[in-house]
Amino acid sequence: QVQVAESGGGLVQPGGSLRLSCVASGGAFGFNGMAWYRQPTGKGRELVAEITSGGTITYADSVKGRFTISRDKAKNTVYLQMNSLKPEDTAMYYCNANLEIHMLGSRQFWGQGTLVTVSS
Repeated sequence: QVQVAESGGGLVQPGGSLRLSCVASGGAFGFNGMAWYRQPTGKGRELVAEITSGGTITYADSVKGRFTISRDKAKNTVYLQMNSLKPEDTAMYYCNANLEIHMLGSRQFWGQGTLVTVSS
């Protein structure tokens, strides 16, 4: 059973940094892409950054120049390095994995989320 799990959230002061990790595990699968979304309390979920199997990377305008998404193929892990954090970055961060599953084709998997709080 394929699972996706995030880690690395926490409380950080404005201007600080955090690195989130997203690991896909459980069975054999191919990598189509992974993305980070975030959802502030009481608001909708928004795309933060995504990386495709071909290495194409996209960022939300609000995080360009501050956040960096990267991938470790050997570990089936995608990272989100977040620098110069602002209070408005406070949200639950979710990982979405688009994986190629044998005999099933492309499937989307969501993690449970990791909370990032930016506050002094």
